[in-house]
Amino acid sequence: MFQGLTKRLPPEVKPTRRQFLVAMGGAGAGLVIGSRLDAIKVADAATGPAMINPFVIIAPDNSVTVLSKHLDKGQGAATGLTTLVAEELDADWDQMKVEFAPSNPQLYNNLHWGPYQGTGGSSAIANSFMQYREAGATAKAMLVAAAAQAWGVPAAEISVAKGVLSHASGKRASFGDLADAASKIAVPEKPSLKDPKDFTLIGKHVPRLDIPDKTVGAPIYALDTKRENMLVATIARPPRFGATVKSFDDKEARAVNGVVDVIQIPAGIAVLATSTWPAIKGRDALSVDWNFSTSENRGSDELWTEYRALAETPGQVFRDEGDADGSISRSSDYIERVFEFPFLAHAPMEPHDVTIEFDGKTAEIWTGSQLQSVDHYVASQILGIEMPNIQIHTLWAGGSFGRRAIYDSHIVGEAAQIAKISGRKEPIKVQWTREDDVRGGYYRPMYLHKVRVGFNEGGEIAGWHHRIVGQSIITGTPFEQALVHDGIDHTSVEGVLDSPYEIPNFRGELHTVKSGIPGLWWRSVGHTHTAYVMETMMDELAAAAGRDPVEFRLAYMKDKPRHAGVLKLAAEKAGWGTPVAEGRFRGVALHKSFNSYVAQVAEISLDPDSDHGFKAERIICAVDCGIPVNPDNIAAQMEGGIGYGLGHAIRNEITLTEGEVDQSNFHDYEPMRITDMPVVETHIVPSAEAPTGVGEPGTPPAAPAVANALAAATGNRRTILPFAKEGAGDA
Repeated sequence: MFQGLTKRLPPEVKPTRRQFLVAMGGAGAGLVIGSRLDAIKVADAATGPAMINPFVIIAPDNSVTVLSKHLDKGQGAATGLTTLVAEELDADWDQMKVEFAPSNPQLYNNLHWGPYQGTGGSSAIANSFMQYREAGATAKAMLVAAAAQAWGVPAAEISVAKGVLSHASGKRASFGDLADAASKIAVPEKPSLKDPKDFTLIGKHVPRLDIPDKTVGAPIYALDTKRENMLVATIARPPRFGATVKSFDDKEARAVNGVVDVIQIPAGIAVLATSTWPAIKGRDALSVDWNFSTSENRGSDELWTEYRALAETPGQVFRDEGDADGSISRSSDYIERVFEFPFLAHAPMEPHDVTIEFDGKTAEIWTGSQLQSVDHYVASQILGIEMPNIQIHTLWAGGSFGRRAIYDSHIVGEAAQIAKISGRKEPIKVQWTREDDVRGGYYRPMYLHKVRVGFNEGGEIAGWHHRIVGQSIITGTPFEQALVHDGIDHTSVEGVLDSPYEIPNFRGELHTVKSGIPGLWWRSVGHTHTAYVMETMMDELAAAAGRDPVEFRLAYMKDKPRHAGVLKLAAEKAGWGTPVAEGRFRGVALHKSFNSYVAQVAEISLDPDSDHGFKAERIICAVDCGIPVNPDNIAAQMEGGIGYGLGHAIRNEITLTEGEVDQSNFHDYEPMRITDMPVVETHIVPSAEAPTGVGEPGTPPAAPAVANALAAATGNRRTILPFAKEGAGDA
């Protein structure tokens, strides 16, 4: 998501050197350095070290702190960025640390998006690969120059390894010994980078930096934030999207011990208390009369009726090659399928939370900020103060899957509204509950695909007509200019528009529906439904032609070597073409998303006693993501993506009755269980290509690979998700 972002938000003011150091908690004497990509240099010899688009702090205690411009919400980006710096710096991994950078898009912008700071679209390593390597190489060059100056020897004679500089004369020094002197060295214009053959950390195992704190339960998450005299706020939100408060009675709420205030804000009624429990109990005691005249009052059945009707009418064309309809009408036979995909919640383990301190002139915010630039701007507008007077502390986040990348920043917005309207000077933490999140959106929109494919004798595809009905995620957001063209939301059609299969006659159409239910990108965005449709259709066509599913796919992508590479690798590692164990069945799927290529072979067994009729036993995954920075993390992301995609395909959906969400928590929006999880084997394609994303690309092929295995087992093609709606199906 967000690739090619160009629409401008109001620019954020670049902080002064002092503001930066204050934001970092005071770096002290040492070397603060970064890449020269945008030639920004700030130096003040009277007050401390040089700063050049800072990414690296080397302190006198010999620690090296990397400033991560990207949120780490479990995907391992912080360790990945630190690896890039440590590699070029020739640091010892044990001396590496990581902190999140302050909000400043001029210094920490996502290079794939333009002047915005944020994380998404599996872009963290992809946009930072050269930037963070250059930051490490620059720091190393300055340390070497400082050592050469101090020792009176040529810089070329100094070697660096494991965080130690040394010379043949016997002179040695740590980074910390030279940090202050290095900060006064002129910054090299273009530091030399390592040849990949000399990498000692990139492509190798390094322990993740976040695991020790997470293992012992250290207070690193936004949920853990505690400030002196802090109040906790919960919000009574409308039960239907778009409804407003008609009137409310807070007498019983104010009587709850610990409740200190009740106020109305645009989002609903906020109850402020001395801790979380009285805030929740006070909210429960509210009596609110809601106005539903402006709300979305339709239920799922009414929405599906609209979608199905639209699927029978022509839509806006987004792809038109050859004569699809004519070719289908002249073909020997055809297959027609209608696919339905429900609303899906993100349901991260850590519910949303934002802590804010506002004294009327300045503000500080603590949260797992995924789009710092949007959060910063929204807070500024609501609080009525300039952006330099707001400081955002990005903290570790307990999952996101897209939910924290909020185009309207409504979570930070609620905190700012409460702080502004209440006029209170105490810190305020706005705490969402699981029920708030599951019932309060924002969701992966529901989608319907109607596909008609004609084929001739021998099974050759003659024409493909593909009609999609769904809600735009992007229209009306700051990202519309970049991702909506001629009325087509790219996220609605990605994976079909750019399918790798070379089909001679193809027509794609889109109906973009309007709904009061807020939509949001969900892990792998449009690929969540388009990959499923393309890959289950290709599998059914292969079966109709009596051809091997792997061979059939390869025949339709002769000029796609990286697609073919992962497909062949997954098939090889799975033993495709050899007998499968008794009672097991195989299926395959292939998809490219976020510039990474993933193929998966699923092995399943039938289990009539389960709610969905099968057990996913094993998934063999092949991934081509360019240079693999942290192979262990790549494998972990493939495993997590597979579990996430398969978990939702098995049984999850958000449904509505008269505009109100039926689900509320993990008991009726059940996440993936350990007993559901297959054994996952990940195989990484060796590559010299630039790194691409891994946080999302593992998700799209998982459900279709399993669905194709189910079809092999039962002959039943799953066109309605979740699978639990149909059980095992009959042969």
